[in-house]
Parts: sequence; C-alpha cells; structure tokens
Amino acid sequence: MSSMTRPRRESDFARFPSSTPIVIDNGASTFRIGWAGETEPRVAFRNVVQRPRHRSTGETVSIVGDTDPTLMKFFDCTRSAVRSPFDDDVVYQFEYMEYILDYGFDRLGASSEVGHPILMTECECNPSFSRARMAELLFETYGVPSIAFGIDNAFSYKFNQKLGNCGEDGLAISCEHGTCHVVPFLKGQPVLGACCRTNVGGFHVTDFLRQLLSLKYPYHTANFTWEKAEELKKEHCYVALDYLSELQIFKNNKEEAEEKTRYWQLPWVPPQKEEPPSEEELARKAALKEKAGQRLREMAAAKRSQKIVELEKQLSYLEELTEQLDEAEESEATAILGRSGYLSQQEIKSAIVKATQSLRKAKGESNGNEEKADASGADKYPLVSVPDEELTPEQLKEKKKQILLKTTTEGKLRAKQKRAEEEALREKQEEQKRAENPELYLEELRARYSELSEKSEQRKRQKVNGGQTNGNHGSSGGVGRGERLNAAQKERMRLLASAAFDRGKGEDTFGMRDEDWLVYNKMSKDNDDDGNDDDESELVRIASKLQEIDPTFVSKSEAVQLTPEPPKVRPLTAEDYRIAIGIERFRCPEVLFQPGMIGIDQAGIDEMVSISLRRLMEDESVKQRLCQSILVTGGSSLFPGMIPRLESGIRQYRPYLSPLKLVRAADPILDAWRGAAAFGASSKFGKQTFSLADYREHGENLFHRYNIVYSL
Repeated sequence: MSSMTRPRRESDFARFPSSTPIVIDNGASTFRIGWAGETEPRVAFRNVVQRPRHRSTGETVSIVGDTDPTLMKFFDCTRSAVRSPFDDDVVYQFEYMEYILDYGFDRLGASSEVGHPILMTECECNPSFSRARMAELLFETYGVPSIAFGIDNAFSYKFNQKLGNCGEDGLAISCEHGTCHVVPFLKGQPVLGACCRTNVGGFHVTDFLRQLLSLKYPYHTANFTWEKAEELKKEHCYVALDYLSELQIFKNNKEEAEEKTRYWQLPWVPPQKEEPPSEEELARKAALKEKAGQRLREMAAAKRSQKIVELEKQLSYLEELTEQLDEAEESEATAILGRSGYLSQQEIKSAIVKATQSLRKAKGESNGNEEKADASGADKYPLVSVPDEELTPEQLKEKKKQILLKTTTEGKLRAKQKRAEEEALREKQEEQKRAENPELYLEELRARYSELSEKSEQRKRQKVNGGQTNGNHGSSGGVGRGERLNAAQKERMRLLASAAFDRGKGEDTFGMRDEDWLVYNKMSKDNDDDGNDDDESELVRIASKLQEIDPTFVSKSEAVQLTPEPPKVRPLTAEDYRIAIGIERFRCPEVLFQPGMIGIDQAGIDEMVSISLRRLMEDESVKQRLCQSILVTGGSSLFPGMIPRLESGIRQYRPYLSPLKLVRAADPILDAWRGAAAFGASSKFGKQTFSLADYREHGENLFHRYNIVYSL
C-alpha cells in the first residue's frame, strides 16, 4: 500500500471518563484505535516497525507505521528491514507490539498511564500464550483496569447483522492480510469448533505480484517495491470467474487480451542526441590542440638542448681523458683508467664514437655511412684483438662478452644476407612462372595460400586446446603443458637441461668458439614456434600477390575484420519502461483459491466452506440455512469478481439446486472496528472483561476458557 499521511495527535483524551473503553482493531495489516460508541477510529496506521540509524548521529530510532520519503533520506535503512509483530495473524514479536502500542496510545492523546478499559480484536482460536502476553503487556506497561478480547470476524458479522445484511445463522468468510477464515454462526454466536483456516491472504497476493513483475522485467526490479505492488494490486487485480478460460483468452484472443491489459509507464528520459559541433567549436578545439602541440614542441626542444649540452660535456671529458692517457706513462695510465671507470683506452675511443653519433643525432645531422660504421668492428669490440696476456681478469670477462656479441651479430648479418639472396631468386623464378602461364601460377598461389592458412589455424587450435595424444582425439580438455609443447620448445628445454647438467665440469669456455652462438639461435624467441613466423610472413606475402593479380580476392583476416559485430547491449527505449500487467491481474488473486500455486499445500477459500460445514455437527437443513446467509469480509474481498467466483466454487461442494446467497460486508475493512466499538458502548461490555486481579488469580489458565458473548 502507498505511504499514507502520518496521523496527528488527538487533543481530547482527557475529555473522556475513565469508564469509556478504548477499542483497538489489531489487524496484521493496519492498526486502528478509537473510542467506543464512535463510528470511525481516531487513529489508523500500518502495523509495522522499522529501526534505522540516523546518518549523521548514528543513533537508532524507532519508526512505527507509514514513513515519509522526504524524511527517510536522513536515515540509513540498509540494515533495518520493516518488521511486523505478526506471524500468520498471531502476535509473536511483543517487542515490536510494544512500539506499536506506544505510538497508538500517544497518537490517541494518552500521556502516561492509559487508565481506560481495552477491547482488542484478535484472530480466530488465538493461542492462549499470545493472549496472556498481550494482557500482561497492557496491565503492567499501560496500567489498564480491564481487558476484553474478541474475534474481528465476529464483530464484523454482528455489525452487518445489525444492518440487515446477514441473518442470525450464517457463515463468515474473512479474507485477511495473512490468513483466510471461515466461521459458522448459530444463534448469533460463532461456532469455533467448526471454523476453518488457511495461511494465505492479501500479503501473499502482493508478494506474488511483486515476484512476477520482477521476473518479467528484471532491469526494473528496484521499482517494484512492496508499497507499489500493493497499489497495483488494489487498482488492477481481479478474480477470474473461470481461471482456465481466462488463460485461454490471453493465449488465443489477442484483441480481448489487449483490452484487459493495463500499462504502467515508468519515468524515462530519452538520451540526448549529439549535435555536430559548430564551426566556432571546431575552431576553438583546433586552437587548443595547436596550443598543446606548441607546448609539447617547446618541451621537446628544451629537452633536446639539455641533452646536447650533456653530450658535449661528456665528449669534452672523454677527449681530455684521451689526451691525459696519451701523455701519461703506463703506471699513471692504469691509475687514470681505474679512476675513470673504463677498462682500456680502446673502450674510451668507442665511447667517444658513440657520444659523437648521439650528438649528431640530437642536432639533426646525418650520421654518415651506417654500413661503414658497422664495419669498424674494432671500435665496437676493442678487446677482441687484444691478447689475453695483456688483459686483467675483468677485461677477460668483458672480452668473452664482446666475442659472443660479435659472432652473433656477424651470424645474423650472414643469415639476413642469405635470406635476401634467396628472396630475390624466388621472386625472379615466380616472375618467370607468371609470364609463362598466368592461370597455373594463380592456381598454385591459391593452393599455397590454402595450405598455409590451414596450418596457421591448426597451430592456433593447438595453442588453445593442446595436442591430442594417447589416441584421445575427441577430448579438448585435461591436456598438460608438456603435451602442448612443439618441437622447437622441446629442443630449447633439452638444451637448457644439458647446459645445467654440464655446468661446473671443467673450465667454462663457452663463447670462445664462433659456433657457440648457434645454441642461442636455437633457443631464441624468433625460432620458438619452429618457423611459425616464417609461415606467417609467407602467408602475408602470398595474400598480397593474390590481391595484386585478383582484385576480388579477400584474405581470411580481412574477412573477419569486415564482419560487423552485433551490439552487445541494446539501448533501452520508452517501450522498455512500459510495464504491462496482463495475466498477472487475475493470476495473483488466484492463490486465494489455489494456494498450491505458491507452494502452500492447503485448501482454497471455496473448499474451506465445505470443510467447515462438514465439521459442523448439524443436519442438512441447518447447513442449508447457513448457506443462505454467507458474509464475505476482509480487505481481500474487495477484488472485483470475488463474490461470483466464491458462489461458483461453493456450488461445486453443495448438493444440486441447494440455496446459496453471498453478500459482501458494508465496509469489509472498517466493519470489524465498528462492530467492536458498538459492543464496547453496550451495557453488557462490563460483564465480558477481566481485570488484573483475575489475571493474577488464574494466570494463563484464564484464557483457555475465556470467550465473550457477542451482542450488539
């Protein structure tokens, strides 16, 4: 239900004498309190409690009844759920009940002790312990002189009997918040031994509606609050006369189903369309971009100037160091080298060459013939040509490194030159084939392209799924890392294992021979995939050749890139924010007649009438008289179509052509309180109460036999 206005505090509490009873309709949905003899309750609010924390002070506060959304923003409600003192219309949580009674008496105008007799409604066959705890709470906390408990359905039936809506003998069908009851009345009094109860009510209808809408529109779950679901239930739900026939209408007849469907439009703001920028905006962005580029260029120029200064200083220092070494003797030269950090004069000259090249590059000058610079191996590897006898131990280690680098570089240059010669020869041969027979040449290219593409796809699958070993060709999982290694990776691992095994056997002479670099060539990343990179480059080359000869050719990689990807997330439109309530309108109230729809294995309210009549030990004539005066009360009886559906359902359990009359209460919601208020104002009320002395004398045993006599 939607948030109602919080009740104001009454100011005329002291005007009523202490003998005037206070009437409380303690319903599971709504708490109503007022004075006996009046026609309307003074205060009414939701029978719930919430205890959130204040965001600024951290203090826990108790909020009873309906909440004001404008005030709740100051409280943290994430750890505080809405609590009810009821469980299936029986009060169990008396801590919350005390909060509710405090608030109710305060709104009625009571300041300290209440001091008035209390008439409180309860459900049928309320347990004795619940009555005892409620009486103890009212006596000891609020100081009431006497108490009387009565059944809400009985008060509603007696009030409608006074209005002439039902007879002295009849049935009361009560569809309440958490339960439904059927109570037979004989000679104006309820026969509690024949009453029937099922634990399904308006709460379950609302909760079922909220669940159905949340499953139907999962991206709007936050909008389906309990209050909104209660509001939608009251506005749109109805009871179908024939549930299966109504389902067929929504299945087959689209026009009639559309007429019965209701829509709820959620707030939706259309996304703003981006307008193309104006000329002024483009000019402004261009100016900002140019300004940022100019700032970056200035920073780069300053950095380059700083680097030039540093290189010039370094070059000047190296030249001075070279002059000192040329003029110094051998012993002094060794000391100078030790202080400078260089190993030899050749290394200083090599550093001068590098600094000179870096300085020219920083100034934007040409470095000259790079091949000539590469040819001067003596400058890059100065220790290679120096005899071992003239070198220190540190210089010998550096010499080994230079030998390794030199042989590796020379080997790579030779391999590169060899590949270039082979490529030129292959290009020449292909041109001859193309000139002799173009069609055959194109066919061979296509065949070669298909072969390489298949090999590439196979390698990719092996990397993802692993190798298929042990004859298990249908399995794609459970493959270890060793089974995914190709030949090149296994060879590299063998070389590493051999190097580790041979470590420490004799003198370490690795790198002294020119062919030692071949080990690193085998272990290098370039050959990690056993020629995979060569195949990929060959595939790219053949694809370019095919595109040159056949303009309609499209490579597989380009075909994958050209395929448009479907959008992953569809933008929500106004239609997505339109909530359709169709079949849910009658499916949710159907749980009152078929509780099994929500997993409750109990009888529906139409079958409960038959069960209650069977429990009644009377002849058939009495049962026929009862069926001619059936009163339907409670909040859930307000569903459109409830009376015809109940009449149709009850007739299935009654004899053929048996008389049957159902009538809805004058006010299904307030008649229980009005009947209790009329009973409290009668002269017989004082004889139906019990005092604190009676409770202390008899204890809980008092409530085992306590039942009032209903008369208005």
